[in-house]
Amino acid sequence: MSHQLENIQQEALTKIEQAKTMLELNEIRSYYTGKKSPLAEIMKGLATATIEEKKTLGAASNQVKQAIESAVMAKRMALEEAIINAQLEKEEIDVTLPGYSFKKGTIHPLNQVIEELEDIFIGMGYSIAEGPEVEVDVFNFEMLNVPKGHPARDMQDSFYINENVLMRTQTSPVQARTLLEAGGKPVKIVCPGKVYRRDDDDATHSHQFTQFEGLVVDKHITMSDLKGTLSLLMQKMFGENRRIRFKPSYFPFTEPSVEVDVSCFKCGGKGCSMCKHTGWIEVLGAGMVHPHVLKACGYDPEVYQGFAFGAGIERITMLRYGIDDIRHFYTNDYRFLKQFEGDR
Repeated sequence: MSHQLENIQQEALTKIEQAKTMLELNEIRSYYTGKKSPLAEIMKGLATATIEEKKTLGAASNQVKQAIESAVMAKRMALEEAIINAQLEKEEIDVTLPGYSFKKGTIHPLNQVIEELEDIFIGMGYSIAEGPEVEVDVFNFEMLNVPKGHPARDMQDSFYINENVLMRTQTSPVQARTLLEAGGKPVKIVCPGKVYRRDDDDATHSHQFTQFEGLVVDKHITMSDLKGTLSLLMQKMFGENRRIRFKPSYFPFTEPSVEVDVSCFKCGGKGCSMCKHTGWIEVLGAGMVHPHVLKACGYDPEVYQGFAFGAGIERITMLRYGIDDIRHFYTNDYRFLKQFEGDR
């Protein structure tokens, strides 16, 4: 039987070496190692053999089977490699062909304006400050000289979570927080962010919008510093020939307070439909920081003064690009957004 095992092994290895396909290799493996293979027949014959013959022939049969399995595995790897090489030669890639073009997105117009404003103020030595959108009453109102029961709350009381927590109605709480953290030192910041108010949801108003506020607190700060800062801002945003004017107004956290107009950038101040034939467009509110706010934040108003201003980003963006409906900013309409692809 040992001679027969040698013949089976030699014959199987020869056929394995000559196999040309995976199908042919699998058939050879099944024939020589399957349940009806020559090896299986030899193992059945061991039933009548002596114990010594069973040990010898059993070990020899396992060696033959292992040799055939090893040869099959090596041949399979060689055939697979040959298939892959043939496929690579057949499927050559022309690296000179142009690739697929992918649509490139753009920054939202509101974010474009915010980033431009930040660049302008960073160039003037300001820092960017941020704060929570869910704010407590003391920072949103009381530290800004708007105590409980103050009439100014009527325009801003909006989305309350409980009696002391609400969605911030302005980014001014960031100013109060920054002043407290500064511990009586000079402050020069701008703070952009979302704010939330009960408001008419029409073409020019929204219950959620974006504000951009600025604050400077230091010794010897005057209204002339405020006017020079805002003049430069309007020239950067709307053209070098722009002029501004102050109109008396009222804000609880500034005194004196002003509304700021810019000369119409469409007609140059001559009068047109955009400026309602006045030559001026109202763009933001500003004023000198109220002494009560300075005291509440740990500053001596006899030593420190400051100015603050705030503008709605949507309003600036609408004026700059001639957008007639604030709701366009929030509808994710690609036809609207693609108009600003080349701006940044």
